[in-house]
Amino acid sequence: MGYEIKLSSVYVFVKDMKRAVNFYEQIFNQKATADGTAFFVNGIRKFWLFDYQAANDDRAVFGHNCLPSFEVSDIKAFMEKLEELQAPLVYPLTHLGDNWVLEFKDSEGNVIEVFSKYRPLEEAPDKNYQFY
Repeated sequence: MGYEIKLSSVYVFVKDMKRAVNFYEQIFNQKATADGTAFFVNGIRKFWLFDYQAANDDRAVFGHNCLPSFEVSDIKAFMEKLEELQAPLVYPLTHLGDNWVLEFKDSEGNVIEVFSKYRPLEEAPDKNYQFY
């Protein structure tokens, strides 16, 4: 079971570029392109991983520098990927308006929001996905 994901251009600070690239290659199901910084292209949008140490940038604030918001086509499939990656939920799956919404921490401690269009409860994820 797969999912589609949409994002806006954004970047997040990383502590360990290799670990972050590995994490996001699995999230996006694609290889990163690298040119000093790694980024993933999804359509015309870009998601950047910024290695603040390599750039000698001491302004890094982890988990609070931005809140990227991704839309996925299948929240259940995406949650299974998070469970596989042992990515902790920081905001549990919640029905808000027309959407299912959750937030998780990536491998670098950044908080990422994910949402999917609401489906009736019989089609909703049937597990409690609060990992931590």
